[in-house]
Amino acid sequence: MLSRTDRSPVATWWWTVDRWFLSAFLMLMGLGVVLSFAASPAVAERIGLDSYHFVTRQIMFMVPAVGVMIGVSFLDARQVRRLALIMLLAALVLMVLTLFVGVEAKGAKRWVHVFGMSIQPSEYMKPAFVVVCAWLFAEHGRAPEIPGNLFAAILLCLVVALLVAQPDLGQTILILGTWGAMFFIAGMPWIWIVLLAGAAMVLGVGAYFVFPHVAGRIDRFLTGEGDTYQVDMSLEALTRGGWLGQGPGEGSVKRILPDSHTDFVFAVAGEEFGLILCLLILLIFAFVVLRGLALARRDDQDDFTRYALSGLVILFGFQSMINMGVNVNLLPAKGMTLPFISYGGSSLIAMAISMGFVLALSRKRPERWRTVTLSTFPDGAASAR
Repeated sequence: MLSRTDRSPVATWWWTVDRWFLSAFLMLMGLGVVLSFAASPAVAERIGLDSYHFVTRQIMFMVPAVGVMIGVSFLDARQVRRLALIMLLAALVLMVLTLFVGVEAKGAKRWVHVFGMSIQPSEYMKPAFVVVCAWLFAEHGRAPEIPGNLFAAILLCLVVALLVAQPDLGQTILILGTWGAMFFIAGMPWIWIVLLAGAAMVLGVGAYFVFPHVAGRIDRFLTGEGDTYQVDMSLEALTRGGWLGQGPGEGSVKRILPDSHTDFVFAVAGEEFGLILCLLILLIFAFVVLRGLALARRDDQDDFTRYALSGLVILFGFQSMINMGVNVNLLPAKGMTLPFISYGGSSLIAMAISMGFVLALSRKRPERWRTVTLSTFPDGAASAR
């Protein structure tokens, strides 16, 4: 048992880390493993692999993901900024390389092989981008002569251009929404709100006319005509599951749902474990977002921590909202993983880094923790320490 008087790094971490956050993230990871057992065997068998191929790989990715998340949570704010800057530069370089030597799948180049591993650089770009933009916004607020907002806007344009070039319009929407929310929190002038809203509308209309697959997805969503097989099967799975589900391993729709272990794992959860589990998953995601925003408002938070913490949980919330929205046909179909639950190595490790940043930035400050600790012990114990 770690004592409050212990000054070792591990003890200090344990008494300052937000254990509500930590519990929520570990719970989501555990659900990811459970739902991998439910959703992936049918997919593996359909493509000629061992039944537990994806389960084994999910666990293999999960173990280092937990280690990465906890390791990153030991960092202080300055180290978080440095790591994010290095990650962002590396991810941008890899995103450029992806356009030339990337692996093409379904008409898009989003993956690149590095040291024998397949990596999706945009997944690692997202948390790094949020942290770096938070730093730029904070620097502008601290010293208005520093063009932090301008640099953040230029960085946004660069990232969006690389994502559109892949193309990956889902991630583009995610980045634009998160950046806009952060800029609003940082005190966006009303003129910027009008300009950004107009730009978003222009980009949306342009994407509809430039990219046929985008137009097809939107048309299918609005009219219900065309190839809506996956969404239809997702709704069928949720309907069959009812409130309590059909039981572990008893789902039948999952066996014919092509992306049941990735984009539509939420539907599998509904079919086998019922809407009760779906609501629990939804509540955990909502808890993380609301707690993150609440902690960002603490009086002892500096601007950088406030913006970064808000941006990271908003990114987390937007991504989960898009995935679940597609599963219940509230949003047009889009390949977006459910954080910590969907199968995918890049997504899992990148999300672990992102939530490691959240744990690091939400930790109690040393001076605040010392005050709490002193008030916990009798005067004699405090002075003896």
